Amino acid sequence: MTRMLFQSALLLLGCALLNGCTTTSPKENIRPEDRGKVAVINTQIAIEYVSEGDFEAALAKLNKAVAADPNYAPARGTMGLLYNRIGEFDDADENFKKALRIDPKSSSILNNYGQVLCQHGRHEQGQAMFLRAIENPLYRTPEIALSNAGTCAMAADDVISAEKHFRAALTINPRVAPPLLQMALLSVQLERFLPARAYLQRYLEIGKHSPQSLWTGIQIERELGDKDALASYRLLLEKEFPDSDEARQYLESEGA
Repeated sequence: MTRMLFQSALLLLGCALLNGCTTTSPKENIRPEDRGKVAVINTQIAIEYVSEGDFEAALAKLNKAVAADPNYAPARGTMGLLYNRIGEFDDADENFKKALRIDPKSSSILNNYGQVLCQHGRHEQGQAMFLRAIENPLYRTPEIALSNAGTCAMAADDVISAEKHFRAALTINPRVAPPLLQMALLSVQLERFLPARAYLQRYLEIGKHSPQSLWTGIQIERELGDKDALASYRLLLEKEFPDSDEARQYLESEGA
C-alpha cells in the first residue's frame, strides 16, 4: 500500500512539473453501465467503515456512491444513518427524505428513518414510518417494524398505541423477543401482573436476561408473592449487572 501511494505521489508530481497531465474525476472515469455497481460497492464499504467507527472514510465512500449513481437509495439511507450517528440530524433528515423520494417503498429505509425520528422525539412521524414499512408485501420482518412502533409509542407515553403495535407484532410472530419483553413492561405499568409474568416467561424462552428483564421480574414477583423467583431475579441483577440503572432502582426501592 505504501509503495502504491508513493508511486501515485510521484506521478502527480511529474504531472505538475511537466504541466502536461490532465486529471479526471472518479465519475468521469466510470462507464455508465458500471455506475450502479460502483454505488453498491462504495455503500457496502461505507457500512463497514461505520461499524469500525471511521466516519470520515465512510462519508467519503458514500459521496462516491451518490456521485456514481444519484438514484441509488441505499446510499442516501446509509448517509442518513451516518449523519445521525455524528449528531447532524438536519443532514440525516434531508438524506432520508431524498432516499424515500427515490424509493418510497423501501422498508429498511423507512424503518431506519422511523428509529431516527423517534430518537429525536418526533414520535408520531416515527410511528408513521414504521407503519409505512409494513405496507410493503415483500418486507420479511414486519413484526420488527411493529415492535419499533410500539417502543416509539411507549417513549411518548402513548400506552394505547404501544399495546396495539406490540400485539400486532406478536400476532405475526409470537416468538419475537422485543415485543414480548415490552408487553411485560407495559403490563407492569398497567398493574396487570399475571399477564406480565406470562409475557416475561415467554420472553425468557427465546431471549436472554437483561437488567430490564430482571427488574421487571422483581416488580412482578413482589406483587404476586413468589419469593423464590424474586430472590433469583434479585441475585442475578446484583451479580450480573451491579452497576446498571435497574440495580440502582432496586436498591432504592429497598431503602438501601
